[in-house]
Amino acid sequence: QVQLVESGGGLVQAGDSLRLSCAASGDTFSRYDMGWFRQGPGKEREQERAFVATIRRSDGSTYYQDSVKGRFTISRDNAKNTVYLQMNSLKPEDTAVYYCAATARTFFVARRTRDYDYWGQGTQVTVSS
Repeated sequence: QVQLVESGGGLVQAGDSLRLSCAASGDTFSRYDMGWFRQGPGKEREQERAFVATIRRSDGSTYYQDSVKGRFTISRDNAKNTVYLQMNSLKPEDTAVYYCAATARTFFVARRTRDYDYWGQGTQVTVSS
């Protein structure tokens, strides 16, 4: 079982950048596909979290939600047991709680909340206009 802890959120202005980190512990990090999801204001159920990006354990392939392509980059450092989300050109509509997630199950692209078994506690990102 893996434990996940996000960090790096904050309050920024539109056009700024942030880098989120998610540190994993408790199991072999390289066993897991990793993903980032976000949950906007007024949405409280886990199923309402929106897919942002994922990175596969096997080959490091990455996949993104269309609205963040070209602005966000997901990466992982297996030596540091950490996955990152570099967010550039932030927009007010990116405001959300961002969650890191892990799955050891096999999917071509893990982009649904039910694909993931482990979640972090979330980190708030607020983008002002």
